[in-house]
Amino acid sequence: MAVLAAGALLLAAGCSSQEGMESSAGQGASSPAHSPSASPRKSASPSPSVSRPPADQPPAKGSAKVVSTLTEGLNSPWGLAALPGGDLLVGSRDKGTITRIDAKTGKKKLLGTVPGVAPAGEGGLLGIAVSPDFGTDHLVYAYFTTASDNRIARMNYDENASTPGQSLGAPDTILRGIPKGSIHNGGRIAFGPDRALYAGTGETGDGDRSQDKESLAGKILRMTPDGEPLHGNPEADSVVYSYGHRNVQGLAWDAEKRLWASEFGQDTWDELNLIEPGGNYGWPDVEGTEHQKGFHDPVAQWKTSEASPSGIAYAKGSIWMAGLRGERLWRIPLSFEDGAAKEPLADPQAFLEGEYGRLRTVLAAGGDKLWLVTSETDGRGTPKAGDDRILLVRVK
Repeated sequence: MAVLAAGALLLAAGCSSQEGMESSAGQGASSPAHSPSASPRKSASPSPSVSRPPADQPPAKGSAKVVSTLTEGLNSPWGLAALPGGDLLVGSRDKGTITRIDAKTGKKKLLGTVPGVAPAGEGGLLGIAVSPDFGTDHLVYAYFTTASDNRIARMNYDENASTPGQSLGAPDTILRGIPKGSIHNGGRIAFGPDRALYAGTGETGDGDRSQDKESLAGKILRMTPDGEPLHGNPEADSVVYSYGHRNVQGLAWDAEKRLWASEFGQDTWDELNLIEPGGNYGWPDVEGTEHQKGFHDPVAQWKTSEASPSGIAYAKGSIWMAGLRGERLWRIPLSFEDGAAKEPLADPQAFLEGEYGRLRTVLAAGGDKLWLVTSETDGRGTPKAGDDRILLVRVK
């Protein structure tokens, strides 16, 4: 596997202090060599086994092909979640609405507007997630920016509501007080294989918050569905699971239940990180691979002009990462052999470069399929007729 020297690429790196103001082409992915990092505290979260026969490893080279456009004409889509039957829920960052999309026909049905959403800058209605017990509790979770903070709330979804746009019940806030800003609000939420709710937050442009364990900013959080600290977290009375993050907008688990997160860099490196409980991922002290004691190095890194990563998903042995500024879909093939968890099986590959503009969210659709959401109407793109869209992509 090719490992690019960080020093040789530092001079070529562009600025990515926000979600990406430019577009640049080229190959800049790097697979850092493993370096020692701080030992995480013991946790009751999923303990992956990282042993798999070589025959089961993903191929070094893959592919990604758009099969169809499910729907179009979406306004600032951000969060995406699948209902048990396969239909999708998509949130509008700037409108604060949640819409149901028929997974077969693409037909849209407005469910309602989330009360209290205060969109501004990178804030608004961000991640959404469906309860793992949706069949009985009918709950939809949302991470959103208000006038005072970022918070997570849950709402009852009445699938039999007769009034259009009135399918969502009043929000029940389960976690409040996540710092907000005009930039770096994080916002991705997802239920893990342990049925815990995870959230990625941003440091709002204040890097000191990332290293402050008392702050909810610049962290990955892990909690019960009620928003309480979960048994097995690094600190018994805290929802903080890992820290030292700049702006986490992608969370996904692989077949071995390992948690992965995408990370916006500032001037030099965007990152894909393997998350360990209690781990310190370095911001603002380090960016990218610096082999400093006490910090976890990324598994893969990119020049900021080529990624500005948002959502990620796992499918066919690889992490798939949506790039905003990079306007491409990245494939990072994972190794499942003992001792190889800290580096990809092969160098990352880029697909769909520049074909659909900014890419925001990617969601596993089962087997070799992904849902991919474009992000041209977020104020930083160049919208064309039909933007924004949800695409069905076949991968390997």
